Order: sequence, then C-alpha cells, then structure tokens
Amino acid sequence: MSDTIRPGDPIWTDLFTTDTDGAIAFYGELFGWTADIAPEHGNYITFRKDGKAVAGGMAGDADAGPSQWTIYLASTDAEATAAQVTAAGGTVVVPPTAVGDLGTFAVFGDKGGVGVGVWQSDNMTGFEQRGTVGDGHWDGHVGAPSWFELHTRGYDDALKFYGEAFGWQDPFTIAETPEFRYTTIHSTTPMLGGVMDATSFLPPGVPGYWTVYFGVEDVDASVRKVVELGGSIITAAEDTPYGRLAAVADPNGVRFSLGGNKS
Repeated sequence: MSDTIRPGDPIWTDLFTTDTDGAIAFYGELFGWTADIAPEHGNYITFRKDGKAVAGGMAGDADAGPSQWTIYLASTDAEATAAQVTAAGGTVVVPPTAVGDLGTFAVFGDKGGVGVGVWQSDNMTGFEQRGTVGDGHWDGHVGAPSWFELHTRGYDDALKFYGEAFGWQDPFTIAETPEFRYTTIHSTTPMLGGVMDATSFLPPGVPGYWTVYFGVEDVDASVRKVVELGGSIITAAEDTPYGRLAAVADPNGVRFSLGGNKS
C-alpha cells in the first residue's frame, strides 16, 4: 500500500458494464483515456491517463447486477476487513478473492445496503494518478479520479459502520444542519472523500450509492461533451463552496460526477 494511502482510503475504482467497447470509446473521448485489456484476468480493462492507471473496467451481463462504478477502499488484510464488515452489520457480496499477484478484492454491502469494495494491494497498488481537492480548488490531473463520496439515507449509521469496518479514524464534520450534513473521511489533507446525508433527494427505494468525481478542466464543456457522446445530465453544473460540480451518466446509464474550479 502506498505511504500516502491509509486503511479505509479510496484506492481504486472500476466500471462494471454491459458494453465495454462503448465504455472504452466514451471515456476515451471524454477524458483522453487509453485502455489496456488483460486476457489473463478475464479481459479486465485498465484505463490510463497519460500512461498512468486511473480506473478499471470489466464486462458483465444485466443478470449479474446493474452497470455501475464501484469504489474500493484500502485494506492491509481483506479477510480481516470482511470479518469487520459483518461484525459492523454489513454483508459480504463477493468474498475476498486473490487476483494473481496483483492483490485481493472483495465487495460488500454496508449497513445501509450500499455497495462498496475493498482492495488489498500486492503488485497493483491502486491509482497511479489521482487529483486532489482542497478549499474548493481542484488541482490538476484532468481526467483522473479526484473525490469519492457516499450518498446515504443512513448517515449516522454509515459513519459508525465505516469507522468499525474500514478503520476511519479522524473524520471531520463540515456541516451539521437539517439542510446539509457532510463529513469527510479525514480531518487533514488529503481528505479524499466524504459522506453526505442524501435522504432528501435519493429516489424512492434507493438506499444510496458511492460516486466518483473525475477532475476536468472545464465542467460545463465536459457536460456538453457527455451529452454529445450519448450520455445524459443528472444534475446540471453549478458552483458550490467545493468547486463547480455536475452529475452525469454515460450512454449505458452509469452515474459518475465531474468536478473542477468555479467558472
């Protein structure tokens, strides 16, 4: 595990999709990604930006679950994390599974029913390039994952769960009002991500989701590009105290977010 990554930090993200060719074309056009395909690992895709690994991808049919981005949190012992997840009230969806000499992954449902993965690094240590966010400023690394966010109905339970299951030690509460409740994973930089009480805007029947924000040079131009490439807008671009943000979906309906500096 990288010295800058602590247990419980977002370390990887990958796309489960029924259309890998379409995904390679879409994200390549949008972010300038290239794609390496590994036949020895079930044609797993490694997306690269400027030659550096920024995300993964894999093929799947609709019967195996919805197309989506999955966020993986770091662990030094995936088996121990699986035990902590169940002890904290979560569920094991995919048990710890070794991927050759690259590492070990697992997929869980948190206490609120939101899916999240874990990655125990061996030769594959996660992101080779990642953006940073601080004081509303998005720093470089266009097309790289830069922020990771849990939207949940069970805000208080989620903070307790991730502390017990993944070892979050020093979360920092940014806001605690009826209109906006938000806590970051860390109280010091790099914070990497946070948890939002999304009760007021989640669709009926949706317990929540993790979303990844990819940094872009111009959020509005990137939103237009998403639509031009066959994707859709979920939440239009707007300036916030945390930068200019938008939520979009790729042509296969997979949600992700865009972030950049204010216009």
